Amino acid sequence: MAVNEQAHDSQTHDSSAPSDIRWTPLLLTLIVGVVIWLIGPPAGIEPKAWHLLAIFVATIVGFICKPLPMGSLSVISMTLLIITGTLTTQETLAGFSNTTIWLIVAAFFISRGFIKTGLGTRIAYLFVRLFGKKTLGLSYSLILCDFILAPATPSNTARAGGIIFPIVRSLAEAFGSRPGDGTERKVGSFLTLTCFQGNMITSAMFMTAMAANPLAVSFAKAAGIEITWGGWLLAALLPGIISLIVIPLFIYKVYGPEIKETPGARQMAIDKLKELGPVKRSEKNMIFVFFIILLLWIFGEKIGIDATATALIGLSLLLATNVLNWEDIKNEKAAWDTLIWFAALVMMATQLNTLGLIPWVSQQISQSVSGMSWLTALIVLGAGYYYVHYLFASSTAHVSAMYPAFLAVAIHAGAPGMLAALLFGFFGNLFGSTTHYGAGPAPVLFGSGYVSQGKWWSIGFCISVLHMIIWFGAGMIWWKLLGFY
Repeated sequence: MAVNEQAHDSQTHDSSAPSDIRWTPLLLTLIVGVVIWLIGPPAGIEPKAWHLLAIFVATIVGFICKPLPMGSLSVISMTLLIITGTLTTQETLAGFSNTTIWLIVAAFFISRGFIKTGLGTRIAYLFVRLFGKKTLGLSYSLILCDFILAPATPSNTARAGGIIFPIVRSLAEAFGSRPGDGTERKVGSFLTLTCFQGNMITSAMFMTAMAANPLAVSFAKAAGIEITWGGWLLAALLPGIISLIVIPLFIYKVYGPEIKETPGARQMAIDKLKELGPVKRSEKNMIFVFFIILLLWIFGEKIGIDATATALIGLSLLLATNVLNWEDIKNEKAAWDTLIWFAALVMMATQLNTLGLIPWVSQQISQSVSGMSWLTALIVLGAGYYYVHYLFASSTAHVSAMYPAFLAVAIHAGAPGMLAALLFGFFGNLFGSTTHYGAGPAPVLFGSGYVSQGKWWSIGFCISVLHMIIWFGAGMIWWKLLGFY
């Protein structure tokens, strides 16, 4: 199965050179679309809806097997929708006016500020200096840094692979832990696994911490469910914090480091902070803007400022204070790439719902959970949604293909809409814990060589069971207190 990273790093190296086309996956993508198109719609489904489904499914297959970059496939799909008369040009381009899409695009630009100013690295070393005396404390300090950066960093690949993991690698090598020479278990394996698994949790806790989260929010909105930035955070807060505490402890017990004490980590962090020098003016501006963004994301709805407006305010402040310049905006390829494929997916999913296909599919699937209580049905659907991710090499593709249908089935089974929408939204991150190809950061961290595939998969499966217990256990109690059911 081809590795397909999500969000920031998934398609940042697009190329239109013919040699980059993978012809076998391209042929498979075309065959899937043509076969569905030719089969024809079942009774009760209009031809336009079925033709849209054919192009949508082919697009998802293309996202998984990657014959072309996601942006290229999205443009081709939109063109086919127009020239086949499936949708009008106006309907096809409607996704570009979606406010949630612009929220995530603006958040990409904001996250660039953390990287450009060096503030993200400084924060990480500050936590290492404070909590880095023991290896377990070191892992928590790095996860805490990830947690702080997550709200304004919609690329969990950039966050884990671009900010956190280089520090993990430096720390591991400082303690003589290197891949391939039998020293991986000293500290490298443990820190690599905990930082990856922690990243999956922090991604689930904030609407803006992973690119597919706003996609889920858009799908929920199409189903009549409005999820706010603060509402997402509040719902994820308790089970997320429990997971952030429990998961590193579990890894420490089953795959712990050989070196338990790391007094040298603190000195290393002190040295690195000296190299960075005093906090620069650009970093101070970044901190100031970041706090404004957080405050408005949490409280802005009360004064009429929605999440997208907040992101645009933050971006404007970064441009006005010269933390970012227009060249930075133009060069942020991941943001513009996300704009294209995000707009295409949201548009197609919305039209599938409008044309009646999603409700029809949900009615067919709901037969599998008929007779169950809504709570039992939600648990069964949640587990199915989580574990089918073994078949996906992209969280974005998984959410795009399955979130609307699973949400519709859960609602049809009687589950409260907000509860179901948020649960599938959270699982749209947590399910990345299972494999070394299922989420954007996975290939980066697994590729370092510190953890074998067998260990990555076996520990990932055990962690998936823990997530089920925590999010269906403590989570359901928390959501009851919040009044979701």
